[in-house]
Amino acid sequence: MPELPEVEVTRLSFAQRIRGASVTAVRLGKPLRWPLGRDPQTLVGQRVGEVSRRGKYLWLAFSGGDGGGLLMHLGMSGSLAFTPSPAEPGRHDHFDLATTLGTLRLTDPRRFGAVVWSPALDDGPAAKLLAALGLEPFDPAFTGTHLHAALRGRRVAIKQALLAGDIVVGAGNIYACEALFEAGIDPRLPSEKLSRPRSERLATAVRGTLARALELGGSTLRDFRDAHGMAGAFQLHAHVYGRAGEPCHTCGTAIRRIVQGQRATYFCPVCQKR
Repeated sequence: MPELPEVEVTRLSFAQRIRGASVTAVRLGKPLRWPLGRDPQTLVGQRVGEVSRRGKYLWLAFSGGDGGGLLMHLGMSGSLAFTPSPAEPGRHDHFDLATTLGTLRLTDPRRFGAVVWSPALDDGPAAKLLAALGLEPFDPAFTGTHLHAALRGRRVAIKQALLAGDIVVGAGNIYACEALFEAGIDPRLPSEKLSRPRSERLATAVRGTLARALELGGSTLRDFRDAHGMAGAFQLHAHVYGRAGEPCHTCGTAIRRIVQGQRATYFCPVCQKR
């Protein structure tokens, strides 16, 4: 599943190239998770403005006409490509936004992605879909103090709390595993038992892990590509994720794999303490 780094890398790969373009046509393929919520013809003639991100959602704003914009989600297997001369759409190409500067195409084999029109980020469908999201990891408000307070009273394992997305967005499975390793915290630790100092270390580790992921273009575990068609490389530098049975880079102990909430968790049983 594309996580925050992959979504941000995708945004950066096409945001400036599509800005200022006028929409010339909209093509819908098979239904995605939610309907567009707008007659596609009403988008023709709109001018594309800023492309921003909130969590794992992209917001493509329009200027002129009715304004508003498109809230886009890559789902489990989706990817966006922006090209001046796209090929004929294939069976997994479910949305094309054709513009005067090129075509933005959503390819999604599993069709869990979405493209939804909304009058604004803080109104309509966008406001509802974004309402439960936690802080951005690079928001100055995301501190150890914030994390410690948010975890108070939660008995769920700390890794599960990170994945929930209502405290901080972006710490998907691979990045949660890596951040917990960096912070020296066992992923099974009950959230309410995380001390203030360890909360500070974890907040720093989450920011650092996601920053490195952005520098490396995200992670490509199966088929992630940015809008240029480039794969990510973070997974090649992982300390624990995907390394079950291999020696820890720090202590040499075999990395363990367990399942938490139907997701694989990787950790070092020596370096990460409860």
